[in-house]
This record gives sequence, C-alpha cells and structure tokens, in this order.
Amino acid sequence: MSSSTVNGGISFWYADDGLPETREPLPGDATADVVIVGGGYTGLWTAYYLKKAAPFLRITVLEQKFCGYGASGRNGGWLYNGIAGRDRYAKLHGKEAAVRLQQAMNETVDEVVRVAAEEGIDADIHQGGVLEVAYTPAQLARLKDFHAQELSYGEKDRELYGAKETAERIRVADAVGSTWTPHGARLHPVKLVKGLAAAVEALGVSVYEQTPVTEIRPKHAVTPYGTVRAPYILRCTEGFTAGLKGQKRTWLPMNSSMIATEPLTAEQWETIGWEGRETLGDMAHAYMYAQRTADDRIALGGRGVPYRFGSRIDNDGRTQDATIEALYEILVRFFPSLTGVEVAHAWSGVLGVPRDWCATVTLDRSTGLGWAGGYVGSGVATTNLAARTLRDLVQQDSGQSGATELTGLPWVNHKVRKWEPEPFRWIGVHGMYATYRTADRRELTTHSAESSRLAQVADRVAGRH
Repeated sequence: MSSSTVNGGISFWYADDGLPETREPLPGDATADVVIVGGGYTGLWTAYYLKKAAPFLRITVLEQKFCGYGASGRNGGWLYNGIAGRDRYAKLHGKEAAVRLQQAMNETVDEVVRVAAEEGIDADIHQGGVLEVAYTPAQLARLKDFHAQELSYGEKDRELYGAKETAERIRVADAVGSTWTPHGARLHPVKLVKGLAAAVEALGVSVYEQTPVTEIRPKHAVTPYGTVRAPYILRCTEGFTAGLKGQKRTWLPMNSSMIATEPLTAEQWETIGWEGRETLGDMAHAYMYAQRTADDRIALGGRGVPYRFGSRIDNDGRTQDATIEALYEILVRFFPSLTGVEVAHAWSGVLGVPRDWCATVTLDRSTGLGWAGGYVGSGVATTNLAARTLRDLVQQDSGQSGATELTGLPWVNHKVRKWEPEPFRWIGVHGMYATYRTADRRELTTHSAESSRLAQVADRVAGRH
C-alpha cells in the first residue's frame, strides 16, 4: 500500500462525490402507512415505487447513519442481470419459473437506466455490458459451462469469445476466452443513491437519518428517538441485518473490499483497451470484479477478510494492508503494464449472505412485516426488482391491486434456515474462502481443465449447491 493511498473514508465514491449533508433524525413517536428500515438501494427504491403507485401513502424511511452508508455507497458499480439463488429456484419451482426470474432481472437493468434518466440522476451510467474472462484451462471450462447455462435461461443475446476476440475488448493478460452479455452497465454508486434519496424526498416520503432501528416487531419500528407505528414494516438492511434484535444469524455480513487506481493516462489505456467500458469479472472461485470509471480509473474488488467474528461490521470501510496488496496483485496480473501504478483509495463493505445463498423478497401477511435482501453481492440491480416486488406485495395485501407477474416469481416468500452460531460460522466462512483461494492457486499452476475438487468441497460446505 502506498503512503498516499486513502484507506477507508467509507469509499472512493464518497471521496469523489463528497459526503452528503445528513438529514435530521426522527423527532419522536410517529405513525405512517409504511415504514422502511434502511436507506440504501432496497429501501429507497421501495419508497420510490410505492409512493409513485399510491401517492396518498404516508411512507417513512429510517436510516441509522445516512442514505447509502452501507453497500449502496461502497459497491463496484455493477448494474447487471445476475441474481443469487437462480439455480436453486429452478430446482425448487421448475426451470420455467427461474427463467421468468432471469427475464425480470434482464429487464431490471433497463429499468434502472430508465428511471435514472427520467429523474435526472446522472450516475455516470454506461451500458457496455458485462465481460467475464477465463485465464486458465479450468476457468475456460467453467466459462463455457456458464455461457451455455445462461443461454438455457433464455439469454439469446449473450456472446462467447476466444482469446483474440476477448483481447479486442479488454487485453487481460493470458485470457483464453470470455463471455459477454449486453445486460449490464457501469455506474457511480453514490451518485445513484444520492439522486434516488433526493427523488424519494421530492415525492413526499419522510426520510430520517442518524436514526438506528434497534428492534422491528409487528406494526412497530423501535428507535432511540421514538417508535414509528405502521401496518407495514419493511426491513431493507442487507449486510447490517445482524445488528437488529433477533436477527443475529439471519444473514451473514460478508466482507468485500475494493481499490481504485489513480486516473490512468491515454498511453496506459492504449495498452489495455477497454474502450467499451464493460464491467469486468473472471471465473476464479474467489472472483474479482472491476469497472473503468468515468474519470478513467480502474476500480477493482474481491474478497479480503471475508467475515468478522460475531457478525461485526467494519469501521467506515477501513481495509487491511494485506487485502489491498492482494487486490493490487490481481490488478497487475490482469494488466502487467500497470505495474507501479498508484492505488488512490481502498475500502470495504458488507453484503448480506443467506444460509442457502438465495436472494429473497417476503411479506408476511399475518404480521405486516416484510423484507428483501440476501443479494450476495448482486444487489445494484436486484434491489430494484426487489423493491418493485415489495410494492406489489404491499398493494396486493392492502387490497389496492391483485397478484402480479412479480408477486409470482419464485424468490417471493422463500424460507431459509439461519446460520450456525459462533464459532462455527466464523470457522466455516474463513475455511471456505481459504479453500477457494487454494483451489485458484492450484488451477494456475497445474493447467488442468478440471476444476479443483477443493472448490467443490467448499461449495458443499457453503450450501451453494
């Protein structure tokens, strides 16, 4: 890590766009028609769509710090069509139901772009699609399987490339193939979340910040400043869910870390390509994700310390030096010409991981409690689909509308068991990622087309298959 690297400060995106002016906390006990706990993408999109559909609703958003403090202000800016749990939903509900879920996700990418334009939110959105590369024989075998699987879920416009075509898009060292989908875009996460918060407030939604919710129970959201009562209480807290009373083992707060380089020169970009500004990923077991930012940096992320004992959360995004070095190694392995480039910023954040790695949307009609999340890192787009689904579930329950295509999707009201108590979940998660990293190293050195069996073991332990 360079002495000039800014470590933490929530994220590079806030360093770039500035911290928001914090809104007032809840002034005391209150009532509403709908209370939304959490001011990230899920909560703000839900408030947006509910208020647009039913302007008469009194909607209150309660946020413990400020809107976008969590994953919504720290992510990699990947607006894409991936959704956690699709294969499991295919097993549980049939392939056709999972195809409908995938189609809804494909359309969600365009929906976010549409609303951002309609609301005048300039979030540096560029629809260059998603390019995922392979640079070992085992990764190439997985890539071809992944590509075929995506086609089987109805993605007719996905393309498979060899080494030459891959290099024509992005010159990743030793890349032997890639798959590209148009259903993806790069964006600036903080510009989106700030614009969304402003749009929601302009619609007449009450947004209270600096207001931690300590307990959610039917018709009540309890805070140190008062209790808000409402028929519907919607939990939209993702990686921070474990901090709520009774939710310690619901979703595991998985850590993801990122670095952003200094802006690269035209000469440096000449060696890399990347004119299409695709989001970039790979087929490693401990995978990476990256984007070319609007100001010509590379922002790149992956797993550092995957989980903190007792579901603890980091302090404003500060990241271990070893993690920064590991991410830098990925950067220069992909782009050797960037050896020596400065890392301008490093940060971390948490995402929500359910025990079966499936994203869900739920409304319990007997209690009025609802929630959405468990996106496992695919939340930039999935939050939007989740919010529109929560809107439809609330409207259906309150008699404002009937069932819709979204309320019939297979992730609605999916139930999942809780995570193991400590120290078992800490041991399990750290063991799993150590195994994935070992599997990646083996594949790099053996050049076998077979995926490492270690990764298959880790998948089984994780509950991913």
